[in-house]
Amino acid sequence: MESGPAIFAGTVFALFGGGLLVWTAARVRHGEPVAHGVRPVASATLATVAALLTLALGAWCFTGL
Repeated sequence: MESGPAIFAGTVFALFGGGLLVWTAARVRHGEPVAHGVRPVASATLATVAALLTLALGAWCFTGL
């Protein structure tokens, strides 16, 4: 069974990663920039990779490895 801090950290990472992924998808879908002053493809790719990494980190916290 996971400890309290691991559950908290996993929840925080999962919420942040999910929120970032949804926000990035909404910005790309509406054709709006993900980050100002950066190429649209590069900023969307970097934000997506960061979101997936935080989701994976949250899953890792929940598995207790």
